[in-house]
Amino acid sequence: MSWLDAIGWAGSALLVFSLLQTRVLRFRVLNLVACVVLAFFNAMIGVWPMAAQNVVLAAINVYFLVGLLRQRHDEAAFEVLQVGTGDDYLHHVLDVHRDDIVRHQPDFTEPQPGDRAFIVIKGDETVGVVVIAGHDDVAQVRLDYVTPKYRDFTPGEFVWRRSGLLNGFGYRTVVTPPNMVGAYYDRVGFRRDGSTFVLDLPAA
Repeated sequence: MSWLDAIGWAGSALLVFSLLQTRVLRFRVLNLVACVVLAFFNAMIGVWPMAAQNVVLAAINVYFLVGLLRQRHDEAAFEVLQVGTGDDYLHHVLDVHRDDIVRHQPDFTEPQPGDRAFIVIKGDETVGVVVIAGHDDVAQVRLDYVTPKYRDFTPGEFVWRRSGLLNGFGYRTVVTPPNMVGAYYDRVGFRRDGSTFVLDLPAA
């Protein structure tokens, strides 16, 4: 097998692998790389229709990637809705994603009556769930879950960034649980405190 054949096979394999991704951002990045590789391969062997097709697909991926990256921390792209801990839709989301939730937050149990729950949505699609328990002026994070499609985003940050929302409940500090997998809090203003992260909310 020549080096050119190896590039063609590698590009094809990466293209197939990209289609297996559930994370929308990761899919676009891998698909873009695969299209660039295949455009180069087809140009080198003179299959110009396929080379042109992959150039166009690469451009489409770039277009969508720019939009996704712009929305990644755009508060206007996501909406935070407070729901009751007994809300049927909240429990439906938790039931559908229960196995994934356990993998990422093994200590999480069902929302309790005194908890506060928030659903983060994009359009009409649920992208995350946050559940907090209040202890005086401290908001203890019980659940901060992101659906697989949006795992490369941090929709929970829109709850923390809306300081007026948490201040309205009398909270001054947010504390995360110690055993979260893939915690992102150091990127959104939290400080590490041992095995947890802490956010000091500004005064209302």
